[in-house]
Amino acid sequence: MQLILLEKVRNLGNLGDKVNVKPGYGRNYLLPQGKAVPVNAANLEAFEKRRAEYEAKAAAQLSGAEGRKAKLEGASVTITVNASPEGKLYGSVGPREIAEALQAAGFDVHKNEVIQGEGPIRHTGEFDAVVALHADVQTQIKVIVVGEK
Repeated sequence: MQLILLEKVRNLGNLGDKVNVKPGYGRNYLLPQGKAVPVNAANLEAFEKRRAEYEAKAAAQLSGAEGRKAKLEGASVTITVNASPEGKLYGSVGPREIAEALQAAGFDVHKNEVIQGEGPIRHTGEFDAVVALHADVQTQIKVIVVGEK
C-alpha cells in the first residue's frame, strides 16, 4: 500500500514522503490517525497545495515538544506501591502509572509517550524511563519505586 505521509512518523519517514507499508498498518493506524493519505493524483495535488500548512503544523508540534522536553529535563518521580519485604512488587509499574505520577507532579505526559526499554518494573528501586514527546524529541526521567510501609 502506497501512502503520502502528512507528518513525520518514527521509523517510517518524513512529511511528504511516499512510503510503502503493509495494508493493515496503513488502513488501521496511519489513515485513521490522519498521518497519511493514499497516493493518487487528487491527493498529490491537494498535498502540494497545502504543503506549507503541513510544514507549519509540523514545526509547531516540534517546538511544543521541545518546550515540554525543557520542563521534563532531569525530572524524577516517586511511585509508592504495595511490595513484599524483599522488594518484589505485588503487580508492576508500567507506563500508565508513570504517566499518572508525572501528571500529578504537574507535567503534561500521556501514557503512550512513556517508553520502558526493559518492560514493566517489578522490584523496588531506581529506574530510567524514556519519554518520547515527538518523533525527534526524547528525554530520560528517573522513576523511583518504593514499597508502602
